[in-house]
Amino acid sequence: MDMSPNMPKSWKVSSKPHKFCPGCGHGMVLKVLGQCIDELNIQQDVIFGCDIGCSLLSWDFFNTDSIQTHHGRTNPVLTGIKRVRPDKICIAYMGDGGGYAIGSQHLVNAAVRNEKLTVIVVNNCNYGMTGGQMSPTTLPNMKTETCPFGRNVEITGNPTQGPEMVAAITGEGAYVARGTVANLRQLKKMIKSALENQINGNGFSFVEALSGCPTNWRTNASDTWDFIENKMTEYFKVGEIKTPQKAEVKQ
Repeated sequence: MDMSPNMPKSWKVSSKPHKFCPGCGHGMVLKVLGQCIDELNIQQDVIFGCDIGCSLLSWDFFNTDSIQTHHGRTNPVLTGIKRVRPDKICIAYMGDGGGYAIGSQHLVNAAVRNEKLTVIVVNNCNYGMTGGQMSPTTLPNMKTETCPFGRNVEITGNPTQGPEMVAAITGEGAYVARGTVANLRQLKKMIKSALENQINGNGFSFVEALSGCPTNWRTNASDTWDFIENKMTEYFKVGEIKTPQKAEVKQ
């Protein structure tokens, strides 16, 4: 009996097991991304770019051309590659800090220009790699290393709702969705749709994936899953937010 793990064919086997913390959702997001790459048969055309932070641990996940960028610069780097090589499928992978904090200006401008990229932002409500500080997506009253008494929205503002923002500023042809590692079948469908949207040349494709960080949340398996499935989805609504078919038609 073959007891080897069922990995996506596009994964780089020599880099496994991966380096993410036990219970981290990044591995699940990257697994469904790998499955989508396999099913679309685009491995030879993919250029995978990741940001600094926890997402940098994905730099050698795939047997594809890859590049690791720093401090929110993944979107402009992949934009440059896509413009030079429009035949390539460019995937920008980052956390909520790289997407919504230091990388926010790059995300906004790439979205406004409707760049033909696929962007995946993993949202775990904190800065995971540096010790669990408050991030743009930390929930109201949620405790972190830098808000030990809970996030006070009167001082820090409300959590960033990235997909809703992207949907509002992108043009026709964009695809925008929010999924969760609590429903991998749905998340996989969203990521596949985002890749197909780029393949079809429609426009900017953006998927946020709600994920867990039990190391910094200091939660057991049950509490981690409860937070992802129930607490996070109260504020971050899961579903497709904008599709090319639902784009507003100009009169």
